[in-house]
Amino acid sequence: MANQLAQKSAKPASKTGFRLSQHMNEVSLFVAIAILYIVFTATANGFMSFNNQINILRDAATIGIAAWAATLIIIAGEIDVSVGPMVAFISVVLAFLLQWGIPTPVAFALAIVIGAALGSIAGILRAYFDVPSFVGTLGLWSALRGTGLFITDALPVSIGRNDIVDMLDQSVFGVPPAAIIMLVLFAVFTFVSRKTAFGRSVFAIGGNAHAAFLSGINVARIRVALFAIAGAMAAVSGILLLSRLGSGNATAATGLEFDVIAAVVVGGTALSGGRGSMLGTLLGVLVITLIGNGLILLGINPFFQQVVRGLIIVIAVLANIQAIKRGAARNNN
Repeated sequence: MANQLAQKSAKPASKTGFRLSQHMNEVSLFVAIAILYIVFTATANGFMSFNNQINILRDAATIGIAAWAATLIIIAGEIDVSVGPMVAFISVVLAFLLQWGIPTPVAFALAIVIGAALGSIAGILRAYFDVPSFVGTLGLWSALRGTGLFITDALPVSIGRNDIVDMLDQSVFGVPPAAIIMLVLFAVFTFVSRKTAFGRSVFAIGGNAHAAFLSGINVARIRVALFAIAGAMAAVSGILLLSRLGSGNATAATGLEFDVIAAVVVGGTALSGGRGSMLGTLLGVLVITLIGNGLILLGINPFFQQVVRGLIIVIAVLANIQAIKRGAARNNN
């Protein structure tokens, strides 16, 4: 009887410890952001200027919008490396649609549908043909980048003057529309991940896909939906990229997929699946954006910036592994 009572009391304690570890990760990210602001304010000229803060918000939106969907994909135990070429390809497709005289709202909707359809290809390969998501999205990465470069000869596709597109790059009370869209989508994805059956299914699949299937979850359909959503979010980023550049560009968004994955992992989402949060990803997005912005202002060599990003990913993965081990140890005790 005493052992049963001890086990019952240990379970809430282990859950409390897990929740505290999650919050500790978020608290540490808040501290990291504060430190980055202090360091770059003291060392990088113009870091705290209004224009630079606007640029930080725009850059954060480019990463964040794609990162919301990537968070769900990684929680489900999958990976998507096709984000950068997808964003660039959609910007090119949208530029051609606008050149052909298609009304702008219709062109936007078509771009999002095309993005979702392209993303679902990787989902179908994973769900119904058991192709690893890394391989499927890597193939999509190469195909989209190559197709975009081929149809444009690696040249920008100009759209001319377009009031709706221009409006997407004009600040609203000092805030870029891209940042507003990012935060609205953040709220949507947070609600979906926490309060819906779809969100719970994603966590269940990431924890144990076979057990989720036996419990009645349509694992294949969820996987296809996740990659379709990722394609749609990449299309939204492509629309905003077009508004920012004023043209479709197949060479744009190079390396965006690594920034997205880094932001998600830094935010505490486990690459093994089953654990993660949108708030953590939001903080991870800010960390990655601030580091990139600060390094540019300091005049750091662009090649070395890639080294820094790589180190951030490795350190974040190591921290995740240690967090998982500590959580497992608490549960065993």
